[in-house]
Amino acid sequence: PGRVHILPPQNVTLMSKDFEMIVTWTPGEGSPPDVTYTVRYQSEDHSDRWKKVPHCRNIPRTSCILTCVIRNYYSRVQARVKAASGGLQSEWAMSQFKDYYSEVKLAPPTLILSVKNNSIHVNASFPLPTCVEHLLWKYELNLWKAGSEDKKKYEEKFRRDSMVINTTALRGNYCLSARSLYVSTRPKHSEFSQPVCVLLNHNG
Repeated sequence: PGRVHILPPQNVTLMSKDFEMIVTWTPGEGSPPDVTYTVRYQSEDHSDRWKKVPHCRNIPRTSCILTCVIRNYYSRVQARVKAASGGLQSEWAMSQFKDYYSEVKLAPPTLILSVKNNSIHVNASFPLPTCVEHLLWKYELNLWKAGSEDKKKYEEKFRRDSMVINTTALRGNYCLSARSLYVSTRPKHSEFSQPVCVLLNHNG
């Protein structure tokens, strides 16, 4: 009688942001300030085995990155979260099932430019977790004269491929921007990166 219970976390949700698969939640009603959370996950092809997530055990925050603990990016996974405080624990609260392959949301690449005599060498750096670097990420590039709406589009290149643009006929301030692409059954892309502008073939 009078025993205090901790209510389980609410709104447990699997989501993707910036190439990551993340589980988020909100504290249960009346949660004490020192509450901590533990996360586990299971994959649909082993749905009776909940696996521990070592970096999300007794954590104070309300999110956990699962990207690199998931073994199969095509299999749907489910997460569960419980709360603990002062020796008391809540029930587990479940997320829905989702898979990385169809849910992943991309971040734009960062452009690295090298301007030579009559060319621009472009490389794209992707903010990827190491465990997904092997997947088929690509990028697409736009080039335009500053102030113009007329953009030249350079088609897909693999993430590690550099692009060389001949600038012999270009004069003035030119801007470049890129977006990440994921080649899957339903191709996906990020927003375009912030433009980077360079002055080409100017005198003096």
